[in-house]
Amino acid sequence: MHNPSKIIEGGVEYSLGRFDGKSVQYDFPKILVYLNAKGKLLFGEKFKIYKKDQDILLKLCSYFIKDKENCKKFDIDLDKGLLLTGPVGCGKTSLIKLLHFLVPHQRKYVVMPCRNIVFAFNHLGYKTIEDYGESNFFCFDDMGVEPMGRHYGKDCNVIGEILLSRYDLFLETKLKTHATTNLNAEELEERYGNRVRSRMRELFNLIAFDKKAGDKRV
Repeated sequence: MHNPSKIIEGGVEYSLGRFDGKSVQYDFPKILVYLNAKGKLLFGEKFKIYKKDQDILLKLCSYFIKDKENCKKFDIDLDKGLLLTGPVGCGKTSLIKLLHFLVPHQRKYVVMPCRNIVFAFNHLGYKTIEDYGESNFFCFDDMGVEPMGRHYGKDCNVIGEILLSRYDLFLETKLKTHATTNLNAEELEERYGNRVRSRMRELFNLIAFDKKAGDKRV
């Protein structure tokens, strides 16, 4: 029988906690050991889990492992997606790419840079909005700094339109959306407008890095 509390990476078995046959009692320090090892495999030896990020990681891990008690404490709604915010280089994209490996039995999302989606729109037009807005499980990376879309001379706020479609999809099917951004709430509203901003409140749990979180890429 498969034991979901154990994951094998690079020939090494990692324990994430205890499995009683029905559910896993996760152990946060063990999760951090696993994430550190998996991160190095994915992103290279320079990757590491920083002590100062452990508070935000506890929130993120609680969400992914569906720890109802912690999620209640942190005011996280398990039915919504995640909007992970923080300054440039604080590690948002790496973490969002890493965390779904914790729960290999759950449905995976595809991490897509928003600027790539806009470039696709510029070539293919409104079909791109359908492709990203009406199905599948996505994490939109680096939201809010992508250029304006332009197809046959017409401007389009591509990601804003996709978010409106994702909101309708969420109401119909409960399919979640995740995203990362460097922008704060006011900047997002300026970028996408009030209507999209109010939909975002219903689509996402906001999880924010400290504004002073340093750039880990230097």
